[in-house]
Amino acid sequence: MNKSDLSQSEPLFERALKVAPGGVHSPVRSFKGLERAPIFFKSAKGAYLTSVDGVKYIDFCQSFGPLILGHLDEDVKVKVHEMIDTAWSFGACEPYSLELAEFITAQIPFVEKVRFVSSGTEAVMSSLRLARAYTGKTKVIKFDGCYHGHVDSLLVKAGSGLAGLSAASSAGVSQAVAEETLIAQLDDEAGLERIFQEWGHDIAAVIIEPLPANYGLLIQRKDFLKKIKSLCAKHKSLFISDEVISGFRVSLTGMSGDWLLEPDLVCYGKILGGGFPVGCYGGRKEIMDFVAPLGPVYQAGTLSANPIGMRAGLETLKKMVALNGWQTLNERTSYFVKQLKPFLLAKNLDISHFASLFWIHERVSDSKPIREITSIPQGQGEKFKTLFLKLLDEGVYLAPNAYEVGFLSLAHTDEVLDLAIQKITKVLSEMK
Repeated sequence: MNKSDLSQSEPLFERALKVAPGGVHSPVRSFKGLERAPIFFKSAKGAYLTSVDGVKYIDFCQSFGPLILGHLDEDVKVKVHEMIDTAWSFGACEPYSLELAEFITAQIPFVEKVRFVSSGTEAVMSSLRLARAYTGKTKVIKFDGCYHGHVDSLLVKAGSGLAGLSAASSAGVSQAVAEETLIAQLDDEAGLERIFQEWGHDIAAVIIEPLPANYGLLIQRKDFLKKIKSLCAKHKSLFISDEVISGFRVSLTGMSGDWLLEPDLVCYGKILGGGFPVGCYGGRKEIMDFVAPLGPVYQAGTLSANPIGMRAGLETLKKMVALNGWQTLNERTSYFVKQLKPFLLAKNLDISHFASLFWIHERVSDSKPIREITSIPQGQGEKFKTLFLKLLDEGVYLAPNAYEVGFLSLAHTDEVLDLAIQKITKVLSEMK
């Protein structure tokens, strides 16, 4: 089969353009800027995707991170089928969310109670409302380069001045809402201290991805994250750790657990649902008890704690624990990166990784870690486009954006990785 064949995908995209904005239901899926129609996929198994055009791809996107066991894992599938044959949704109390909540709170010491929602965005949105209610303050600090879902108050960019009020970076976000958010720079303790000096009396929370992975892979220093915690404690603000990507990806307890960050609130998603739409936020009992029905912070959802997602998520986490999956994934990712790195460097590219996440990017001249977005080299998009399109022709699928990270799953066996390395190095050797 011709791997450039889009004979079935292209007409589907033309149809989709007539009924959905840009033909998609999440912007990155549109292949915008890649000068070709997006691929439509019809099935997936393990480390592979199969398109409607009949082409099979090694998948390093894995639905942008949720599928840590790989597509259509057999053990998870059994639990999902059992649940489908039992009930699809209750809208009432059931034991399945209880089991997952007990698992989380037993494993993660700084999470005493959780509330399940249907997405990472909902988890973040709810945690901000909770932080404002608990502290009686209104403003939130976020970091330039961290993405926290499409919450109005966090869809902002930096205004003039380090501690300036923010301007909306999406149409439809009111200036009044945007001004409740203050922008700080990653890897800059002094700048963060200045913001607290000016606004500390009204800062309800600081929210950060402890492993920023939505604008490249911007690996932070532990000392910087610890500084956020100490400033929050000093000013009686809440420290919110957004682990929608890194939670259950880097380890069972995530970055917050591994680095002993002890956030006041933490947000999870992606892996938590085992491939189904699940998110949650959690934290200390005295904070979480502000949530209705115990407290004044209202938050609800018709499909919250959907039993299918609860069963899939719990089975995913239990299987990862039983297989010591995180160690295996980390070892395989290190091997994968080590094999690719010299070929990438030869083309003035590089690869960063942490645990089982990786990011291919332009080479940095001083070889320093890229910790904030201003350090990302110019021209990232053009080189990525060339690499991405050539890899498609070889049957390798990356996330279709230069700033998205890649993911390995347990389905990426040594055999699969060696095949992928062979294909990727072939493409690199042919690139100018």
